[in-house]
Amino acid sequence: MAAIAALVTMLNAGDHVICGDNVYGGTTRLFSQVIVRHGIEFSFVDTSNPDNVCRAIRPTTKLVHIETPTNPMMTLTDIRAVANVCHEHGIDMSVDNTFMSPYFQRPIEFGADIVMHSTTKFLNGHSDGLGGVLVATKPEHAETFRFVQKCTGGILSPFESWLILRGVKTLSVRMRQHDENGRQVAAFLAKHPKVSYVLYPGLETHPQHELAKRQMRGFGSMIAFEVGSRANADKLLQSVRVITNGESLGGVESLISHSATTTHAAVPPEERKRIGITEGLVRISVGIEDIADILADLDQALNAI
Repeated sequence: MAAIAALVTMLNAGDHVICGDNVYGGTTRLFSQVIVRHGIEFSFVDTSNPDNVCRAIRPTTKLVHIETPTNPMMTLTDIRAVANVCHEHGIDMSVDNTFMSPYFQRPIEFGADIVMHSTTKFLNGHSDGLGGVLVATKPEHAETFRFVQKCTGGILSPFESWLILRGVKTLSVRMRQHDENGRQVAAFLAKHPKVSYVLYPGLETHPQHELAKRQMRGFGSMIAFEVGSRANADKLLQSVRVITNGESLGGVESLISHSATTTHAAVPPEERKRIGITEGLVRISVGIEDIADILADLDQALNAI
């Protein structure tokens, strides 16, 4: 959140931001309830269609912020297509790349001006360090972010920095196992009778599977799936034993959560319904445990419904 807050400090009162309508709930909350008080305007649109971005542009638009894949709907945005739209209009583009990490997706190669990560997640990898990072491609942005860090105190402690640097050393080997396990879990869930549908870019049934293959080097371990109701979701989350019921993601351990009451609890119910975050939607961050243990745990927990 410190990184996202620093991102918008390069804006001035009267500026306009286009933001994806399904980004991390904390980002939506910061923009719509805090930053908006300072005279900065926001439009939340479905950025998976670049035409929506075109239509939302105003003379005062200074930034387009996207997340791909989105949290938790796993919807992709064509980074290159939106970057081209932004640059035609002299607008900066930032990408929240937390779900994929630099190992599987490199937005700057597709035209992004700024990349943001929650280092708490895959970059750290062990669920024991909090942090965020902004990667700038323009010197003026880098200087702005450094100055804001100094002025607001949005910095990591030395120990947090050490934890994240430690995690980065194993990023490649962890991400390969996350991806392998994620693919197997998605395939398992897609065939399970207690699951209505699965949202995972690696499945051929995902409407943006081909885009995923073009702009991502792997499909990762983030999966969302529908179990029909809040009661079913609660039963599932209460029944897991190997997998932990927890809100975070990107660690070596598998975590499962109910998006409507955790990551997106701050999003109004009508807005959650519009973008597809139902009461029966469950999100899982597949860890690197033995895949047979993960699948067995999911099977027994789903069968408890």
